[in-house]
Amino acid sequence: MRPYLRPLMQVGPAAPDDAQRFGMCWFTHVEVLSRGAAPQIIPVSDLSDAERARFASARMDQALMGILNTTPDSFSDGGQFAEVAQAVAHGHAVIGAGAAILDIGGESTRPGAQTVAIDAEVLRTAPVIAALRGAGIKTPISIDTRKAAVAEAALDAGATIVNDVSGFTYDTDLAPLCAARGVPVCVMHAQGDPQTMQQNPSYENVVLDVYDFLAGRIAFLTAIGIPRHNIIADPGIGFGKTLDHNLAILNRISLFHGLGVPILLGASRKRFIGTIGNTPDANDRAPGSIAVALAAMAQGVQIIRAHDVADHAQAIALWRASVAHP
Repeated sequence: MRPYLRPLMQVGPAAPDDAQRFGMCWFTHVEVLSRGAAPQIIPVSDLSDAERARFASARMDQALMGILNTTPDSFSDGGQFAEVAQAVAHGHAVIGAGAAILDIGGESTRPGAQTVAIDAEVLRTAPVIAALRGAGIKTPISIDTRKAAVAEAALDAGATIVNDVSGFTYDTDLAPLCAARGVPVCVMHAQGDPQTMQQNPSYENVVLDVYDFLAGRIAFLTAIGIPRHNIIADPGIGFGKTLDHNLAILNRISLFHGLGVPILLGASRKRFIGTIGNTPDANDRAPGSIAVALAAMAQGVQIIRAHDVADHAQAIALWRASVAHP
């Protein structure tokens, strides 16, 4: 059984000559993880050239993805931006606050959420995207959907990325559509459907199981014509995972650099942050969300998906300045 290699990231400008670099992050050692065996730590110099290349192929485009939910029932902002005018105004605000990508979703995927009809989801998203483009917004726009028909309408309206929380397993037409349109995709791990995913989720080894799922989906996507440089991977914090599962993934999230694609973290305002931070109201979870984001960035995570974009942008700017200062 093959081992899994997790770079032990360090942050700052002073990297040794033999270190492998990811932007501000670098590493000289990796943790070797195997199923049924204790982890081992070895120097980078002990890795083969092929193993090093897997890390070096990952792009480091650290950016904020701002969330725009046009749903009536999302867990923290449902109903706030259900009208086109409200959504467009919020989209402008999110981009102005520092979002490099705008992620628009018309179907809530919170635990217990019901599936939304295709026509309803299209009406919640495509007009907003078209209005943003009509207003001169050039920022990349991601459509957060599991459905090919919704993605197609969004792409026609001006979306440029497809973000599927099901990892392209829900609608078999969605991945071929993305390949045909030549658009970047985000492939996420989820255990089960949103309606049932939090009903006793279980894993043999959550970190390695999620890694294997994403590796398999990336292989599938590249096989149908989506190039690796057009793929982002998201381990799916909170999607069919307990608090302990979430923390285990966050603790070893640098493992996912071995996929050779950028990593997206979507932990903003999620329930485990409220549990640990004693903040039952999701709208009060910006500080905890930022803490998780900075910890992930210290492990080289490239894209942070966030509700509170201005707060994240300020915190990240200060984090970058402090770790870059000699």
